[in-house]
Amino acid sequence: MLKKRIIVCLDVKDGRTTKGVKFQNNIDIGDPVEMAAEYYRQGVDELVFYDIIASARGRGPILDLISRVASEVFIPFCVGGGIGTIEDIRSTILAGAEKVSLNSQAVKHPELITEGARIFGNQCIVLGMDVRRDPTKPSGFGTTINGGRVDTGLDALEWAKRGVELGAGEIVLNSMDADGTKNGYDIELTRLIAENVAVPVIASGGGGTPQHMADVLKEGKADAALIATMVHSGAYTVSGIKEELDKLGVPVRK
Repeated sequence: MLKKRIIVCLDVKDGRTTKGVKFQNNIDIGDPVEMAAEYYRQGVDELVFYDIIASARGRGPILDLISRVASEVFIPFCVGGGIGTIEDIRSTILAGAEKVSLNSQAVKHPELITEGARIFGNQCIVLGMDVRRDPTKPSGFGTTINGGRVDTGLDALEWAKRGVELGAGEIVLNSMDADGTKNGYDIELTRLIAENVAVPVIASGGGGTPQHMADVLKEGKADAALIATMVHSGAYTVSGIKEELDKLGVPVRK
């Protein structure tokens, strides 16, 4: 088994890190630059930074904040939120990000995936997906955008496959039903997507314990587990999680 990645997510609103449950009732939990530096010290493999209101407000990425975070971490750093043009991708990468996550804008402008992959490489283009269970869809899962506010009508499995065909080199798969609950990842959803695309799938939403992470990395066939509340709350450190995963038989980067 390849070594699994542990990724910390910073959801950012108005320049501050925020956390909610199922995309609602968000509270301020700190400065993203300080938090990024701390997780880097703890040994996190990658960092994801989402501006959760950029698309809804129709604005681009906050480049100065991205640059400040990038100056504190020397690991892969992915940025999402409000990236709607090739120029946005270019400026985000120039500000210090290794990858950009396209979510709402990818649905609205699928050609952005293809063009971004052509210019910057597939490894730079991540398809972000906010997914909800929906019995009316063929796969049982539907896709939303604008921070979960808008139902796209797209079947999650079909959109994942299409995103990869268009050029996405990785998928961050967020279960909105599990988001922030700390009750465990959606194993069924993660396995469904991971088994049907040929790119790495990052499980997101619901991580509350190292056992939850082990379950999604093994049973869900995820390549990486994204966490937020687990470490933001102070209940766990990244290094502590890695020790637990190692005991649970999950190969992780030391």
